[in-house]
Amino acid sequence: MKQFGKYLSALFLAFSLLTVAGCASTDKKAGTGEYVDDTVITAKVKAAIFNEPALKVAEINVETFKGVVQLSGFVTSRAMANKAIEVTRAVPGVSSVKNDMLIK
Repeated sequence: MKQFGKYLSALFLAFSLLTVAGCASTDKKAGTGEYVDDTVITAKVKAAIFNEPALKVAEINVETFKGVVQLSGFVTSRAMANKAIEVTRAVPGVSSVKNDMLIK
């Protein structure tokens, strides 16, 4: 009977640990506040790119997750890509820039 009690206690402990581990936060999803912040950053970056005369003809997509801005799409030169990165880094709230732009 003592053996059964030990097994039952071990089983309860394992179940409790698994339950608590399931409550741990992950970096995969943004909270509501972070989502709103990222949306504002994305809008500001898009506006900054649109207002930059050298980038008017570029097809640049902007996505933001936890302050990291991803630029994708097409530009006509490396200089244009560098300008887009420079403009993006100047926007408040941008922690880093991921460049996935292609030169066509």
